[in-house]
Amino acid sequence: MHTIRPVTRMFGAAPGKLSGLRVFLMFFVGAGLLCATALVAQKPAAKPAATVIGDTPKGATTVGSDTCATCHDEVSKKFATNPHQKMLSMPGNHEGVTCENCHGAGSEHVAGGGDVTKIFNPAKHPTKEVDEKCQGCHSGVHPNFARSPHAKANVGCTSCHSVHGSKEETLLKAPQPQLCFQCHNDVKPQFSMPFHHKVNEGAVNCTDCHDVHGTFGNNNIRSTADQNAICTKCHMEKRGPFIYEHAAVKGEGCLSCHTPHGSQNARLLNVPSVNVLCNQCHSLVATNAIHNTTLLSQSSDITPCISCHTMIHGSNLDQFLKR
Repeated sequence: MHTIRPVTRMFGAAPGKLSGLRVFLMFFVGAGLLCATALVAQKPAAKPAATVIGDTPKGATTVGSDTCATCHDEVSKKFATNPHQKMLSMPGNHEGVTCENCHGAGSEHVAGGGDVTKIFNPAKHPTKEVDEKCQGCHSGVHPNFARSPHAKANVGCTSCHSVHGSKEETLLKAPQPQLCFQCHNDVKPQFSMPFHHKVNEGAVNCTDCHDVHGTFGNNNIRSTADQNAICTKCHMEKRGPFIYEHAAVKGEGCLSCHTPHGSQNARLLNVPSVNVLCNQCHSLVATNAIHNTTLLSQSSDITPCISCHTMIHGSNLDQFLKR
């Protein structure tokens, strides 16, 4: 009598073994899944980069500054006294390349009859790209420029420097402080106050105190191990070190008592009265308790603190900063 076989025997597979057809089907399904995953993960083809005015074409070669001078004679003559002229003496610069150090290889530009799309023209590029071009040589001198307030405000190298046309030693578009005042017009009036640092007179420059290319301090203040050194490099008698330091000077710095640009108060003090300034740290009650009855009977406005405490920046003789 015929016996109905199990379904697994219909494909000719013995119990406990997989048929060849089942192995094939599993292989086929697995391969399909792998292909589908690969197609999903595949990135779309990159679009060709758009042509940017001033890009140096690939394959362009240098032609030398003499070739550039055939069309740009006026610029070439000025470049003879340009600080960038020292690039001629750089190792490996056997072709006398100067223009192409900044503008890129010029063979395609020349072959195109002066095609402006085949040369790097800073005037046609974003500020950041121009800065990167300059930083190619100047990054060692100005490593903090990218984090500076100027860079963050989109004030770039060519905002202040004119590579071709400047007569200034550092290629500035205008001398200090006129160049700085073009943007910092809120600071300009301070140098006309009764007491001020002599910036307008030319005795002090903005860059004596500020590093315009960026520092880790506020307002681009130059960074030094002792921040008071920015002031004491000129005011040497206040430098120290002293045996008896004035804590305010040592801990908070010169700006805790003085305003740097200009003031209506003598000695560039932050407040008109010396005693009011001292009492910001030295409580009037505590001060009166220390002093004798003679001083107690006198008005603090009449007897300035510095009439006795004359060495307020520090002393080598007296812990109370008396002479």
